[in-house]
Amino acid sequence: MSAPVRIALVAGEASGDLLGSRLIEALRRRLPEAEFCGIGGPRMIAAGFESWFPQERLAVRGFVEVVRHLRGLLAIRAEVLRRVRAQRATLFIGIDSPEFNLGLARKLKRAGLTTAHLVSPQVWAWRRSRIRRMKDYVSHLLVLFPFEEALYRGAGVDVTFVGHPLADEIPENADREAAREQLRLPAHAPVVAVLPGSRQSELDMMSGTFIEAAKLLHARLPSVRFVVPLVTRETRDLFEAALYRHEARELPMALLFGHSREALAACDVALATSGTVTLEAALTRRAMVIAYRVTPFSYLIAKRLIRVPHVGLPNILCGEAVVPEFMQYEATPENLAQAVGNMLADAPLRRSIEERFLRLHAELRRDSAECTADALLPLVHGTSSRAAR
Repeated sequence: MSAPVRIALVAGEASGDLLGSRLIEALRRRLPEAEFCGIGGPRMIAAGFESWFPQERLAVRGFVEVVRHLRGLLAIRAEVLRRVRAQRATLFIGIDSPEFNLGLARKLKRAGLTTAHLVSPQVWAWRRSRIRRMKDYVSHLLVLFPFEEALYRGAGVDVTFVGHPLADEIPENADREAAREQLRLPAHAPVVAVLPGSRQSELDMMSGTFIEAAKLLHARLPSVRFVVPLVTRETRDLFEAALYRHEARELPMALLFGHSREALAACDVALATSGTVTLEAALTRRAMVIAYRVTPFSYLIAKRLIRVPHVGLPNILCGEAVVPEFMQYEATPENLAQAVGNMLADAPLRRSIEERFLRLHAELRRDSAECTADALLPLVHGTSSRAAR
């Protein structure tokens, strides 16, 4: 009699929850009786996943922030380790959150469990020594970008490029006219999508700067309209509070619950906090200006460690500075307003950016969830057969 297939997953952020939910659905089509447990968000739970802790407990970013929450994170990891081993999981899959998941995967692998990791840590940006050590952590690595596969394979790591799920979801040609009609935006006015981030720490850092940039831009270009998609009630409250502080409630700015895809489709240019949303903007074929700030101490550490010429994902993936980036002290309202204004005034530049992003879209489209499930299936069958013996 074969052992039950029990797959443990840990996804620490909203983007990981989306990846995890689609992976669960793809695996369930292949393994109808499989059980899924660990840590995940609402999408994974809706897909039939048992979450042992709220996903928000893992959503910590930045060196200083991680240190502040370290004791709680270590306690959660110890408990997940205990439960995965006690339940004799067939397979452990960490989804992103490498600082949490890779340490957990290493302990599980040393205990004889099969482990996989979906979404490579940014070893190409910093701490490249982890490339060769990855095979000590996981039995198989699943990466979202094609250059990562060659990087790891050269180091002897079992790896599969599975494509990026956003490239599967987002159409090649987003309908700007339909999106503006849906969001009740003027058909011919210049529109800027303002994307201050999904985490409270990001809004604390970026909201005021983005609002001041919008005020400067509106003073120079009165016809401009702004649309701001916000993920939760908490992030909306934070952004509204920033509007009050900066005396900007009269700006022509529409605040949305979600609808980031529609906001990007409707806009001419996006002003975005560095992160996954910049890839979403690129796949929507929209020009953008990327900005990011962290605490001064976190910035000093990152500056010593990061070894890539670009920080924004679109520029990293394209291998060139397709869109402007402003990090830390360069991310001023004046710089951002100038850069966005320049893009709004330069239609040929926006078209060339859109053409480059179309090629990027084609490179990343692979039906990611299905590719991931296919790559994991041999691991499941291999461990199931060993357990049965």
